[in-house]
Amino acid sequence: MILNERGLTLAEILVAVAIIGLGLVGLAVVIPVSSYGLQEGNQLSTATFLAEQMIERARSAQWTQNPAVDCLGIGTAAAPVPTEIVDSTNTVVSATCNGVTTTQFPDETTSGVGVSGYSPFTRTVRVTSCATLSCAGVTGTNSAHMLRRVGVTVTYTPLTAGGGQAPAPKTVYLEWLVSQK
Repeated sequence: MILNERGLTLAEILVAVAIIGLGLVGLAVVIPVSSYGLQEGNQLSTATFLAEQMIERARSAQWTQNPAVDCLGIGTAAAPVPTEIVDSTNTVVSATCNGVTTTQFPDETTSGVGVSGYSPFTRTVRVTSCATLSCAGVTGTNSAHMLRRVGVTVTYTPLTAGGGQAPAPKTVYLEWLVSQK
């Protein structure tokens, strides 16, 4: 018998398999948690995007002096929508906010429907006048009447690491001061 034979004994192979098995089990435990982290980040980014999208819509909306017919609207309810005037080719040529009953920034809170294309998310928009509410230290009637605060709230229910839905929803709230153009 040669004393310098190469190879592994059965005991060495079993120890190696046990060590590799423990490493794989540890990795299998981490995968759902990391997937949850990716999903949570994705949902937070989407909620922030939806809030920013609505703020941009509010920033570009028409502003008139009379809040009752203002496209930005003022109050705790959603803002009124402008009435579109179309030409013979169905192209929008202008818009007015007089006498409308629907909203430009409706509350998108219907259960199971939410924001169009993003059903797990709900979105509300509130526009308040800086003349009646202090906005970032803006004071004085002339300057305050020229600013409105647009607040957008996006709510979603995140997933848990186990794959189910979390018991409490999460909220992203963005606020922006809009000045009269």
